[in-house]
Amino acid sequence: MIDPRLRALRVLHEHGTVTAAAAALHLTPSTVSQQLRGLARELDVELLEQVGRRVQLTAAGYALLRHADLLAAQAESARAELAAHRAGIAGVLRISAMPTALAALVAAAAARLRDENPGLTVELIEDESQHCFETLLAGDSDIAIVLPAPGGPAPDDPRFEQRPLLSEPLDLLVPVGHPFAGRASVALADAAHEPWITGRARITHHLVVSAACAAAGFTPRIAGQAVDFPGVAAMVSHGFGVSLVPRLAFLPPESAVVRVPLHDDPAPVRRHLSAVRRGSAEHPVIAAGLHAIREVCAARTDITVLDD
Repeated sequence: MIDPRLRALRVLHEHGTVTAAAAALHLTPSTVSQQLRGLARELDVELLEQVGRRVQLTAAGYALLRHADLLAAQAESARAELAAHRAGIAGVLRISAMPTALAALVAAAAARLRDENPGLTVELIEDESQHCFETLLAGDSDIAIVLPAPGGPAPDDPRFEQRPLLSEPLDLLVPVGHPFAGRASVALADAAHEPWITGRARITHHLVVSAACAAAGFTPRIAGQAVDFPGVAAMVSHGFGVSLVPRLAFLPPESAVVRVPLHDDPAPVRRHLSAVRRGSAEHPVIAAGLHAIREVCAARTDITVLDD
């Protein structure tokens, strides 16, 4: 319902290059360029300026972007209101989520929702938080389960509605036989002099470990980096270092590791958010998806569901 040229402008602002925006929109770069040039001609203003290999919005472009965000939210609200007049929960619902959340919560919620609504197709996308926001903006997903992270959208970003979902404790992961392995709990600062295993620099786990260690008063000495928690567990089990693992993270049962709770006050946690495009939360299909995810979260005893 929103002009596709305004949609292209919003996605270009998010990605910074015509090529990246075109990929996100499933269009060719020439199509995106033509859309934006046509929009600029129609409005008789320059919307973009070249800065190195990237393009950025002009003052006029930013002014138009603010209106485009408002129009997009109104279009989503209109879809939601019209959908409420249709009977039943039907159509397609696309959910993107962080890997641990998808495996531990979202897949089960999606299956329950699908089984209770035969006319509904649910599609799942596993990705890092920033990419989940990008798929929301491009229209490739309807709900995202994400972690707040540096560089991500601000809580009041006009493009999204972000709501607290759950709080998940972090445990110290050590190899079997480690001096901490037999303790009921430890303080994170007790592991300040240990070598550490984290995610790669741009992976959320790296940010979580860095933030938790900083709050405990030290910078971790990185001895290894992994792209997923089984990789973290493998390095820890073979004595390359220790790590933090969220309570929802799946670890291979054969891993020779021990999860040790932390008794810091406050103890480090990961907080998950649900995010949708602004104006879309009341759409019956999206509302049903959000409710199903909350129900699955509420059934867990190892996490805390946060007030909506």
